[in-house]
Formats: sequence, C-alpha cells, structure tokens
Amino acid sequence: MVVIAVLVGLLVLAAFAALHWFAWRRLVRDTTAGPGPARRAGTVLFAVAPVLTFAALLAERAGAPFLLQRILAWPGFLWLALSLYLLLALLVGELARPLLRRWVESRGGGTAPAERPAAEQRPVAVAAAAGPKPASEEGTSVEPAPEEPASGRPEPEQPTPGTGATASTPTPPAASAPSRRLFVSRIVGGAVATAAVGTVGYGAHGVLSGPKVKRLTVPLAKLPRAAHGFRIAVVSDVHLGPILGRGFTQRVVDTINATQPDLVAVVGDLVDGSVENLGPAAAPLAGLRARHGAYFVTGNHEYFSGADQWVDHVRELGLRPLRNARAELPGFDLAGVDDVAGEDEGAGPDFAAALGDRDRARASVLLAHQPVVIHDAVEHGVDLQLSGHTHGGQLWPGNLVADLANPTLAGLERYGDTQLYVSRGAGAWGPPVRVGAPSDITVVELASRQA
Repeated sequence: MVVIAVLVGLLVLAAFAALHWFAWRRLVRDTTAGPGPARRAGTVLFAVAPVLTFAALLAERAGAPFLLQRILAWPGFLWLALSLYLLLALLVGELARPLLRRWVESRGGGTAPAERPAAEQRPVAVAAAAGPKPASEEGTSVEPAPEEPASGRPEPEQPTPGTGATASTPTPPAASAPSRRLFVSRIVGGAVATAAVGTVGYGAHGVLSGPKVKRLTVPLAKLPRAAHGFRIAVVSDVHLGPILGRGFTQRVVDTINATQPDLVAVVGDLVDGSVENLGPAAAPLAGLRARHGAYFVTGNHEYFSGADQWVDHVRELGLRPLRNARAELPGFDLAGVDDVAGEDEGAGPDFAAALGDRDRARASVLLAHQPVVIHDAVEHGVDLQLSGHTHGGQLWPGNLVADLANPTLAGLERYGDTQLYVSRGAGAWGPPVRVGAPSDITVVELASRQA
C-alpha cells in the first residue's frame, strides 16, 4: 500500500509539473520575443508559485507554526485556484488559436513584414537616391560615364536634394514589427490571464464577503401543528484557519442572528487547526442567539484538528455538542452523530445510540456532516437529515467529481421516507474561492402537514 501511495504521489507531481510547464510555455515563452526581464519574471513565477502551494498544504497538515501557515496560505492556496483556471482557459485558447491566426492572416494578407527575406526589404531612401534605372534596363543606349577631374581624384558625391544624405549612404530599416505568431500568442495569453484572474477574484470576493441566506420549507408528515414554522439555521463548513479568521466568524454569527432562528445547527468542519491557534477566531460563536440554542456535530476536519478539544471548546462557547446523542425538542427529536472520519479514532457515527430507543411516532431531524450516511438514516426512520461537507463542489468543475462521491451534492432530495438537505457551506477549504457554488447559510423552516 505504501508503494502504491508513493507511485500515485509521483504521478500526481509529474502531471502537476507537466501542466505548469505547458502553462509557462504558452503564457511566458510564447508571448516574449526572447530572453529578457519579462521572461525571467514569468519563469520565476511558474517555478516558485507551485512550491508555495505544496508548502501551504504540508504546513497545515503538519501543524507548522501558525504564523508560517498564514504566510504560506494566501499565495499558495490562491495559486492553486489560479492555476486551475489558467489551465482551463488555456484549453479554450488552444481551440481559438488557429482561428485567430487565420483571421489575422486574412486581414494582413501575405507574409508579415518581419518574416520577409532581408533581400526583399530594400530601403526606400536607397531606392529613391538611386535615380532612374540604367538605360540597359530601360531599353535605350547607355550614356558614357562622366570624366574624372584632371587632378585624378574622384569628385565628392553631392547630397541628394531634400534628403540630407549622400545617394550612396543607406538608410537604416525601421524596427521590425512582431511576427503574427507572437501577436496571436500575446492576444490569447492576455485573454487567458484576464479570464483566470477575473474568475478567481470574483470567487474570492464571494467567500470573503460572507455567506448569503437561503430559505427552504420542508414539510414533515409527523410534525405536530404546534411545531409548524419551526426555523433551523443550518451552517456548515466554516473552515476557520490561516485565511478565514475571527472577522469571518463574526460575519457568520451576525448573518445567523439576523434570521432570528429557533435553533442553530453547526454541522461540522468548523475549523482547520488547533484550539490553541484558532480559539480566538471561534470566539464570536458565543454570540449566537436562538430560542432553543445552538447545536454542534463534528466533521472530518475536526478529526484533523483535535476533535475532543474542539468539542470541549464549543461547549464552553455555549453550543451543545451532539456526539451520537439526541435532544427532545417541542414537536420533534433532534439527533446528531459523529463524522465517519472519527472511525479511525474509535468515535465514528453510532446511530443506535443516537436514535435506537426513540419514539418513532415523533418527527426526527438528524445532524450529520457527510451526506453518505443517509442510508443509515433511512434505516433508523429519520425524517430529515441536515448535512454539509460537499461545498457544492466549491470550484467548478470540481462539482462533477464531488457529485460522484456524494449521494446529494447540494439541495434537498428524498430517499424513501427520509429527506436529505445538503448545504454548500459558509466558508471554503484551501483557496478562499468559490466558483459555481456560492456559500450559504440555510434557514430550514419545518412545515406540519396537519397545518
């Protein structure tokens, strides 16, 4: 297994390097006329930026000093997103390149000035100074050359009127224009860079400005009339870490409180780091306000960051952890299970402990970070499961991969008598960028069919 993992890692590195070489060739080498400052700067960028990306990933997983993580995270993770969209835009550019070359050639006709043979580029001034063609070329007799002066020394040549130079002095040719190939490469490269930077900038602004509120009504057959309209604010995948910190947490808390929910459900992946490093960033969670309180279940990233310590810490902040446990609320049962990543630590989901002895005549809502446990929820008669984890794909076309790995990528779907709602999450992992998967905090309003 170790050998296979090493081989897979080497293949990934080789592919990553090959794609960066292709991007460097198209965006740096092909857009510069030759060695110079521009080519050197581009080469340094394509050599150093990927190293920063791997360094940022390794620093986070290895628990490097938090200051170092923060220094590496911004350039490393942003380059990860930027390189993705540079490569996607380059693929489109490769399709457009031959069409653009044909269009340029049709507009210019023939060969570009810089590509004409040197023998054909006769200076205009020399041609003008040469005067009329010899008689041998005109079809008339050749006139004798003028006699030299008696001194035997040739008479100095006279300047050609209006030129200020002798007839035999050649005029330097004008600076040659870029070739059509270079011109097309610069047009395509500029468009590719603009599209990639614009996409990443737009996606980063969407994350850093905070999640938007999404509202959803979910009818439950067993919900009593008295609980009709009960509102649960669902927030997942905040991913506090080297990039998203205390200010981001405060925006999330303010957004939730503005909806005036009856209950807040934090469904995992709250943090990417230890309590020691991120405790201050999580502090605003103490300000969450809801009539029936705030509840928390672990996500897979909590198990990378010290799940037990974070469970204790969020309890101190006023949230109630549901670790394979259940709370009876007016009108329904609220249950929560540990994330499946906890199985490596002997603390995975235990549906029997959370739901085994409950009254199945009552409606039930389950908090579980990953949608993949939906089939266990169906077996235990859960009416509604609230999950996150997928980020909706976060970076298009990552949604295509995430959709294959999860029963539901985002939104509400039904599995037998159980409904599953998957939030896209409030934050972002890795690059603070979302494309095609906007962040959200969802207010789920429970509806009684009896009402």
